[in-house]
Amino acid sequence: MLSFKLTMPNVGSWNGQWTGAEKLYYSIRKPPLKQQRELDGKGFFYDFGDGWGASVRVEKIDSQEANRRRKLSCGFAGYDWMIDEILEYGRILTRSERIRKERENAGED
Repeated sequence: MLSFKLTMPNVGSWNGQWTGAEKLYYSIRKPPLKQQRELDGKGFFYDFGDGWGASVRVEKIDSQEANRRRKLSCGFAGYDWMIDEILEYGRILTRSERIRKERENAGED
């Protein structure tokens, strides 16, 4: 299994704080073994373009650790799309790439 951990190392708020900084954000997925090996230990960064930036760290774990992290986790703060993109594209797409793909999927291009 893969554990994805979300943090916000770049915070663009008025006070330099992310209200969720004290919480743990994990998501556990079970992609094919080859993909698990490829992604284990990798980190991904997403720049929101407004001073905020998210980091997603990937780690291969066993089922016991997966259960522990699920209990500790406060979800993934609505950023599951980042995991979906990492699994599908091997990275988090930029905003313009995401918009272009959405248009292509909608048949607008």
